[in-house]
Amino acid sequence: MNIYLQGLTMGLAYVAPIGLQNLFVINTALTQKRSRVYLAALIVIFFDITLGLACFLGVGALMQALPWLQKVILGIGSLIVIWIGIGLLRAKASMEGGRDVNVPIWKVISTACVVTWFNPQAIIDGTMMLGAFRASLPAGSDLFFICGFASASVLWFLGISTIISLFSAKFNDKLLNIINKVCGAVIIFYGLKLAWSFIKMMGWVG
Repeated sequence: MNIYLQGLTMGLAYVAPIGLQNLFVINTALTQKRSRVYLAALIVIFFDITLGLACFLGVGALMQALPWLQKVILGIGSLIVIWIGIGLLRAKASMEGGRDVNVPIWKVISTACVVTWFNPQAIIDGTMMLGAFRASLPAGSDLFFICGFASASVLWFLGISTIISLFSAKFNDKLLNIINKVCGAVIIFYGLKLAWSFIKMMGWVG
């Protein structure tokens, strides 16, 4: 259960910051009827989970085959995770951008795919964050972490779709910035935890 909760909290911290995916879901929730809002959210969830699995399992397999790579990913990854968190604390989120969401379903699918899989920064961040975190997991606990991470995607995207569609008039830039700062703090905490795992793996502490 502890590993599942780690995956859940890491997943929430990963998907909650306001980026391309969230702007797409938010704007859909603000402009579309409820059925289209949930359909768009489920499509984004599918692409988000597949990306997460690819990042987690792909880098994890390489690290198992190459022990030295595990140390490199864990060391560099911890620094990048901390940097991402600092960036979120300093970022100014805005509701502006991507208002053209009144589109047919095929375009919803293609857009969700593009904002997830064709976003280089998301792939880099996901690979470093999830790959580095896997390096610190106990043997045999991968499935629990993945289930927690996937649960976070489902809860977050369905949750914000529901909340924003119900209370769209009260959802503003200030709230988005609060979300970013909370997530930034959580990600920095995980980055420090990964850095400590790296230090112990290198044998620099007793």
